[in-house]
Amino acid sequence: MKLLCLDIPQPGASLEKYKPHMLDELRHTWQLYKDGIVRDIYFRQDRPGVAIIAECESVEAARQVLGEFPLAKAGLIGWDVIPLGAFHWEALFAPGNA
Repeated sequence: MKLLCLDIPQPGASLEKYKPHMLDELRHTWQLYKDGIVRDIYFRQDRPGVAIIAECESVEAARQVLGEFPLAKAGLIGWDVIPLGAFHWEALFAPGNA
């Protein structure tokens, strides 16, 4: 299952509080990328943070994986996990939709 995972800063979180965890955060992310769980990762443009495209068996499995990030374990971030599905192109060309 493909998922869009958006970090959610927790109350009191700041870039200063993130700093001690960032090297471990990067190493953890790299390992998940090598394991095929993190497929893509992007910096958000609306605020500091990341958007991850992940591959997991379920939303719950993704939440468990995301909970292991060092920033999450430190209580500095949470996650919004959105399951994604294939776009149905054929529906655009169905009779009555032209």
